[in-house]
Amino acid sequence: MEHLSRGRTGAGVTINDVASEAGVSIRTVSRVINKSPKVNRDTRARIEAAIARLGFNPSPRARGLATGRSYLIGIVHNDRNALVLDAVQRGVVAEASARGYELVVHPAPASAEGSVQDVLDFVRRSRVDGVVVLSPVSGVAGMGAALRDAGVPAVAISSVPIEGFSAILVSDERRAAADVARYLVGLGHRRIATINGPMAFFSASERRAGFTAALVESGLSLAGEAEGDYDFASGYAAAERLLALDPRPTAIFAANDIMAAAVLKAAFARGIAVPDMLSVVGFDGSMIAQMLTPALTTVHRPLGEMAQKTTRCLLDLIEGVPERSDLGAALVIVEGGSTASPPL
Repeated sequence: MEHLSRGRTGAGVTINDVASEAGVSIRTVSRVINKSPKVNRDTRARIEAAIARLGFNPSPRARGLATGRSYLIGIVHNDRNALVLDAVQRGVVAEASARGYELVVHPAPASAEGSVQDVLDFVRRSRVDGVVVLSPVSGVAGMGAALRDAGVPAVAISSVPIEGFSAILVSDERRAAADVARYLVGLGHRRIATINGPMAFFSASERRAGFTAALVESGLSLAGEAEGDYDFASGYAAAERLLALDPRPTAIFAANDIMAAAVLKAAFARGIAVPDMLSVVGFDGSMIAQMLTPALTTVHRPLGEMAQKTTRCLLDLIEGVPERSDLGAALVIVEGGSTASPPL
């Protein structure tokens, strides 16, 4: 048999050429392209070698026609924190692209009214094979059940278990926030305040619950609290209120890094030195924590790892691989320069 690799290679190569080069049927080549387990190891190796020699690159449309899939997956989110969203997207893309899928990103409303229908409309319009749903959208009542009933594989990321999704990655944010409280108490702080996120979100309520419970365990109560919206402006306004208290807190835990950055700025504007006069802790472990001066002590969420693990689970569900049961994420405090023992 004359090998095509001696002449024809590149963009003009078709699946017929690969089948001829490898001495197999077109159906067998299609199975290898679509990662079917119904091809033995030697035949698979021969076909993959032919694909490499010829520079064959199967089009997504052709793959879709062969499998009934679009080879698109979606991220559904309502996260205005670009640093967090960027880390998640990078993790999803790293896993998806390695398995031949492309990504479609959809911002959805986080309120119950209209959110479920908005996401269902997105799924139908984009023809994605499945979706990763980030909090707080994953916590919208009925979201998981609606996607399940529509036959859409959906894996969620959340701080609490939620029914209805095909699978869910739960990060124990309550425990992590409790660790922050114990950490600050261990440094010697007794006047400790918090800036919460929007309390309608599971993430905010879980972080507050864990933090306040650990303070109570230590015989303390909050020296003050305010609610922000996970953005800089609301964090700054909340910090202004807390720093105006008399006596002033010696430590503030902000429910995300963006609001913690706002605390640093508000403290600087008032001439309050961090960490000598005020300790500040954030939550997320986003890139901004290392960009600040001083570097921010924060709870590190392994966002990239979480996203890859979630995406791997979603693609396995789409491709009929047995569901994984080991989804979870370890959250740890990363100490920066923004915390110290309180002033005497």
